[in-house]
Amino acid sequence: CHCNHSFGSGCDKMTNRTVLLDEEKVFKDPVHRYIHVRDQLIWKLIGTKEFQRLRRIRQLGTTYLTFHGAEHSRFSHSLGVYEIVRRIIDVFAGRPHWDSRERLVALAAALLHDVGHGPFSHTFEKVFHIDHEDWTRKIILGQTEINHVLRTAAGDDFPKKVADVIAKTYEDKLVVSLISSQIDADRMDYLLRDAYYTGVSYGHFDIERIWRVMRPLDDQVVIKESGMHAVEDYIMSRYQMYWQVYFHPVTRSAEVILGKILQRAKDLYRKGYSFRERPTRMLPLMHGKISLEDYLKLDESVILYYFQTWQEEDDVVLRDLCGRFMNRHLLKYVEFTPNTQMEDYFQLKEWFRTAGIDPDYYLVVDSSSDL
Repeated sequence: CHCNHSFGSGCDKMTNRTVLLDEEKVFKDPVHRYIHVRDQLIWKLIGTKEFQRLRRIRQLGTTYLTFHGAEHSRFSHSLGVYEIVRRIIDVFAGRPHWDSRERLVALAAALLHDVGHGPFSHTFEKVFHIDHEDWTRKIILGQTEINHVLRTAAGDDFPKKVADVIAKTYEDKLVVSLISSQIDADRMDYLLRDAYYTGVSYGHFDIERIWRVMRPLDDQVVIKESGMHAVEDYIMSRYQMYWQVYFHPVTRSAEVILGKILQRAKDLYRKGYSFRERPTRMLPLMHGKISLEDYLKLDESVILYYFQTWQEEDDVVLRDLCGRFMNRHLLKYVEFTPNTQMEDYFQLKEWFRTAGIDPDYYLVVDSSSDL
């Protein structure tokens, strides 16, 4: 047998054309208790630099400024999604409609589904007009450690299969539905994980009951009728988490400031402003032409470094916004109904200008909704 000591995997063992580690690896997890890794492919993917980068990107962006415990990363969430899919596949094993040959592509896609996220993901995407799912596919298909591991372990066509699952174009729609549907592993993990780390009580539901009543049928996952109460509980948890956590007005205020900092830096750069601390790592983004190599150098520690130093910039707006974000001096919010208050809004805008406050950066209408 061949030993690969760089990954500590011991001797290869072949089972159903899958290479297993000689000893199962386990991650202690506060949500699922344990995350089990037996496949050598999964263990090697976790060890890649592109996957390790997710430790430096928070799962909930600016929510830590509202719920101080929400410091968990996309790394831990990705492991959680992998574990849920692994357990669902155990339930599916041997049942009609489930093709056991799809097991490894489902597990790899579950683990890697968020690998393309950038720092402060959604706000970042909005300002720089990028899509994390596009970057996920570029990482899987590009010149990366992840691509090398996928090809070496499962063949040259395997990265495309994994990327197709994430793009929802994979031929086996049942595999896609495990990771992206109305009741998928991604949602199940982030609801429980976000509830745990924010300390709220309303994001919980009986996930093990849902696993037990899930069944593969043609091209989708269905639920036994006897399990509908657990599903209703899950839907209510999702509803409450959106309104109480994800759409929290303080978090939204922080997101607004974050977006305005990035926008201000982008505008200043394009006008030829001379930064005291030049945002070298962000310049490809500002040019709108960023390579995969440059994208992978970005994480939240890089962005926060610039915000920290920009508190001493000559530009008053950039300096003030960075100070507000870093020291949690957030903007106040008021309820606003556009149908009846547009005149008030325009009047307020005029007053801002009179007072020397730029309404483009300090007067923001923000709304949230979930379908």
